[in-house]
Parts: sequence; C-alpha cells; structure tokens
Amino acid sequence: MSTLRQEDSFRLARKSQALRLRAEFTQCLRRRFLEQGFLEVETPLRIPSPAPEEHIEALASDGWFLQTSPELCMKRILAAGYPRIFQFCKCFRAGERGGRHLPEFSMLEWYALHTDYQMLMRQCEALLQSALADTGHSEKIIWRNQIIRLPLPWERITVKDAFSRYAPVSLQNALAGGRFDEVLTEHVEPNLGCDHPVFLCDYPASMAALAKLKEGDPAVAERFELYMGGMEIANGFSELTDAQEQRRRFEEALEARAAKDLARYAMPEPFLAALEGLPPCAGIALGMDRIIMILADAPNIDDVVAFPPETL
Repeated sequence: MSTLRQEDSFRLARKSQALRLRAEFTQCLRRRFLEQGFLEVETPLRIPSPAPEEHIEALASDGWFLQTSPELCMKRILAAGYPRIFQFCKCFRAGERGGRHLPEFSMLEWYALHTDYQMLMRQCEALLQSALADTGHSEKIIWRNQIIRLPLPWERITVKDAFSRYAPVSLQNALAGGRFDEVLTEHVEPNLGCDHPVFLCDYPASMAALAKLKEGDPAVAERFELYMGGMEIANGFSELTDAQEQRRRFEEALEARAAKDLARYAMPEPFLAALEGLPPCAGIALGMDRIIMILADAPNIDDVVAFPPETL
C-alpha cells in the first residue's frame, strides 16, 4: 500500500464516529420533518444568478454560479402553493475557509407558509431538541469542555441587548462606525450559547437583505441566528414578500458590489415574479457541518466531513 493511500485510509478511519453521528442525526431530522408533514425537495446547485448580497460571493460555474443558498428556488416552490418544504443540500461560497468554514458546505433549509420568525424559533428549538434526544443528547451536550444545556425554551436576546451586555461599544456606534461585523464576531458571538442555546434576534434592518422589517419598528428586521457554544448554527427570518421592496434592496446590493468591483449578478427575475404571489412565510438555514462539530465535540470543521478540499 502506498504511503499516500495509507495516510488517506487513516484519515478517513479516524473520522468514522463523526461520520456515523452525522448520518444518524441527518436521518433523525429527516424523520421529524416527514412526521410534521414537510415535503422534501431538491433544487439545482447551478443557477443563473444568486440573490444579490454585498457580503456573500458566489463561485462561478461556466457563466452561471454555484448556489450560495437554495432559497430563491425554494421560495418559488412555496409561492406555487407548497405549505411546508425542506432540503438537505450543498452550498458554495468563495473566500470562506477556516476552522468553521468550508467553500463547499452542507445546509439544511426549511420554509413554512403562514409562519413568522417567532413561530419559526419555537419550531426550530423543538425540532432540534427532539433530534438531539434521538441521538442521546436529551439534556445536554458537552463541547470543548462546555456543558450546553438543552431544556426548552432556549433564550432569546435582541442584537441591541447583546451589544449592551457584551460589546465595548453600543450597537448604534458600531453601525455608525462600520464595525458591526467586527464587534459581533470579536465580542458578542463568543458569549452566546455557552451555557444553553441562544437565539440572537431583531437584527438591524441593514443586516437583513431578504427579511421582513418588524412591524412598529422598521429599524430592525424579523431575523434571528441560533448560537451554540459561541458558534452560529442557523440563520432564519420572516420572509420579505414585497416584490418591489425586494427589487429595491437587490438594486442597492448590486450597486454596492459594482463599487467594489465584485462579480456581476443578473437580477433574479423569476424569483421576483414568484414573490408577488408568496403568502406570509418564514425560513431558516442550518449549518449541518457546524452542528455535527458540536455533537462530535470536534474542534475543527475538517473533522466532521469526509473530504476537506485540501485532501482532494
């Protein structure tokens, strides 16, 4: 056996527990969705254009792009009258590589009609707690010597309150100084979900390109992120269903991208047309690789995927 083959076999063999756990947890989630009447769907990985967003860069593919998220196609399915849908899929983003990031990663995404972000948070915590219990984690998870307790309900904290509690500057000052992402990453996120899962909610309106603004408080969007062990696990929101407002936001994002000389995306016209008939709904994307890191007590995302890109 060649040295290269020996190294490859050893590397894959030492991941056997994590890969088995990954398969088991995926099966538990799928079973829970089907029990609740969700339809499993598949959408194309390669699309003419992703949703225009200033801070997410797609990978080009022969004149089209590999999807950064399946949401454009999934929301078109919703608009056609399908009430509850979910999908396990691969997503791709350029320039994302690190201990918690892969350029090709696994996503679980689901949507429900006549649902808002508050209802979605309750649905998310109940679904995950149930699937975690199925894999032997009914009360707690231990990750990197942290005990993350799982009894419901999981905590909710607004972005404004989280900045007041953990950040050296206020949310208003962080936004004014263009430091929101920096302060969130360095000071807020490490404190979230360390004792129990936490939903960080009510994001600034400028940080929610496809989310509905909150009624009575248009300065924030009905968006949340779920954190465990200081790591973002999921991102969800009440969907924006106003096609004209969505087009305006996309146009602003396209202008911002052009100013930075980023790749040019076409306006996703089929999605905008479908949006005109989309009822109130909410959707969420959950990073499968990251939640398996938590379950497997793995310090690096490479430990829970069979083939990190450097091994191909």
